[in-house]
Amino acid sequence: MLKFTALDRRPPDRRPALARREDFDEIYHDFDRAAARAQASRCSQCGVPFCQNHCPLTNDIPDWLRLAAEGRLEEAYALSSATNPMPEICGRICPQDRLCEGACVIEKSGHGTVTIGAIEQFITETAFAEGWVGPVPVGPTLGKSVGIVGAGPAGLAAAEDLRKAGAEVVIYDRHDRAGGLLVYGIPNFKLDKKIVARRVARLEAAGADIRLKFEVGRQATLEDLRARHDAVLIAAGAYAARELGVPGDGAAGVVPALDYLVASNRKGFGDRVPDFDGGALNAAGKRVVVIGGGDTAMDCVRTAVRQGAASVICLYRRDRANMPGSARETANAEEEGVRFEWLAAPKAIISEGGRVAAVEAVRMQIGAKDDSGRAGVEPVAGSEFRLPADLVIKALGFDPEDLPALFGAPELQRTPRGTLRTMTRSLETSLPGVYAAGDAVRGASLVVWAIADGKRAAAEIADRLRAAPRLLAAE
Repeated sequence: MLKFTALDRRPPDRRPALARREDFDEIYHDFDRAAARAQASRCSQCGVPFCQNHCPLTNDIPDWLRLAAEGRLEEAYALSSATNPMPEICGRICPQDRLCEGACVIEKSGHGTVTIGAIEQFITETAFAEGWVGPVPVGPTLGKSVGIVGAGPAGLAAAEDLRKAGAEVVIYDRHDRAGGLLVYGIPNFKLDKKIVARRVARLEAAGADIRLKFEVGRQATLEDLRARHDAVLIAAGAYAARELGVPGDGAAGVVPALDYLVASNRKGFGDRVPDFDGGALNAAGKRVVVIGGGDTAMDCVRTAVRQGAASVICLYRRDRANMPGSARETANAEEEGVRFEWLAAPKAIISEGGRVAAVEAVRMQIGAKDDSGRAGVEPVAGSEFRLPADLVIKALGFDPEDLPALFGAPELQRTPRGTLRTMTRSLETSLPGVYAAGDAVRGASLVVWAIADGKRAAAEIADRLRAAPRLLAAE
């Protein structure tokens, strides 16, 4: 250990930008054993591990780095998977530069952070290859049943822990594949869908009943689920797209980011997607403008490049330093030919014959900080300019849907932000025995936070199931 003074940080090699523009394959090569061992040995083994403190799952990062450096990979996997049910997924898609790696002490001292995410991915992929990943250890039966609404990361994480606790689990999801945004929102070049399917299959083998194309509010109300199960967990995510709020927003060719990404991912599965085949959600040959600066915006611009767009521009109202997305993903996008218009915001959508023709934008300047402490922006007078566009993708973030209305449960309370209201120091909602986790409570956030919330909800539910004969007594 402590080799950071002699060994430089070296992340896994990336495929050349020109090659990766041509397909949707993952762009990073895997570490080999020697490289992973060497990079793990750079850890300084801090007495106070800030990397662990900045991980929503409080993964025991220094200890499994030490085990990896010593070549004890099976033990490293056991430790890594003890706190994270999807370490190979988090290793691929977590913005480590904003979490564990961003808090690395040796990074602060100028030596370059440990490549935590890549090593985490390597450990788990090695575990799968070597047969060290066993079945989910299902606990002695509790004789109790939990219904989970949503098969995204929060729901899947909760289901695994509930099976370990001995509860019967039924997951209801409105889509035709389990995984939520892991499957339909994140492109293959960041997360190959076989990785998600492997985790889903392991959970099904543990006895979790996953019912797809099941829309709560249509096939059954929330009250119906309460009657079927001893507890219910709502892990429905946040899917309502935020609008631009500028003139012309309704023109043809102005589309929400999630619609665009879902269409692309479905084509990757070989599905028939009329809106893609007809060109409405296909960037091929088009001048594309993506509005937004988060990870979803980066997914959109990089997808458009791979679809053969004539040009791709990302319009973001703040500067690079204040961009909310991963710096790594921004750099990858630039390498792949995406042009960034920093400090620029949309003012109007210009259309011709009802179809988008350009985005009228205005230059912005950094102003006073807002209530959250983040730098505000304000327009620069007389700085308007136009960007020709055939396809405009709105990647401004997501809000939770009106779940009480969708589920036929008006008594399910929401906060002013539209998220589900939960009790103080608990994830139980205003309905007894109904819990909520992930983006439905937190608002649009990171996959790792959804996993952490799902595990927390599962622990609360399991404790209550052990203590009470039934949570959902008829009112």
